[in-house]
Amino acid sequence: MLDRFNRQINYLRISVTDRCNLRCVYCMPEEGIKLIDHGSVLSFEEITEFTKVAVEMGITKVRITGGEPLARRGTVNLVRMLSGINGIEDLSMTTNAILLPKYAHELKEAGLMRVNISLDSIDPEKYRLITRGGNIQKVFDGISAAMNAGLSPIKINCVIKKSIDEPDAIAVKKYCGRNDLIARFIYEMDIEKGEFGIVHGGSGGDCANCNRLRLTSDGFLKPCLFSDISINIRKTNYNEAVLLALEQKPKCGLNSTSHKFYNIGG
Repeated sequence: MLDRFNRQINYLRISVTDRCNLRCVYCMPEEGIKLIDHGSVLSFEEITEFTKVAVEMGITKVRITGGEPLARRGTVNLVRMLSGINGIEDLSMTTNAILLPKYAHELKEAGLMRVNISLDSIDPEKYRLITRGGNIQKVFDGISAAMNAGLSPIKINCVIKKSIDEPDAIAVKKYCGRNDLIARFIYEMDIEKGEFGIVHGGSGGDCANCNRLRLTSDGFLKPCLFSDISINIRKTNYNEAVLLALEQKPKCGLNSTSHKFYNIGG
């Protein structure tokens, strides 16, 4: 499935909720957010039917995101529904790991293949400050639960300010090395200002080779994180929505004011 710049589009990121059990400083304002009305959130059936069409058209890789995807009740059932779609070769989830001790084995049994876990510092106090109250031990417990469940390879997403040589980034890299985890370093982004960089250890931020589309929890298909272009899949035939996203996907991201990290999944 090619866009107008001949990029192979095979990756769909699905945000299932804008709710989260942390309040990371680079993602959510301290005063909280105006949550999407429950009635506007896509049902699991809608997500699954859209994904079936997208897979038929060429999507092979699907990632479930949030907010925090496990904050939405029944997400394990969605994983089970998506895993039953023929043609998905890689079904994964980005999570803060807080709820993985409860759900890791269920997710694996439902068909989830692997997880990316957000961890910006291994210092308990710094982690508490970044997440506005998070307990890092719950993350470590979640990582252990993912390992025990076989949700691997496990990738650790670490947000950096300017360099992978920052003290927290170095400490996270050493932690990953000791625990057979894959470290990925993501520059702190600003969607409205259009500030982003290529992910170290991953493919994000590389516009020339971007292979992804994003589906928001309230039903908008976005061809680019740093663009206001979006297609309402509730008002557009699913097949047509994908084609429109391919046609409108920009050569390079600029900025966006229509969505935030907490409701598009980064």
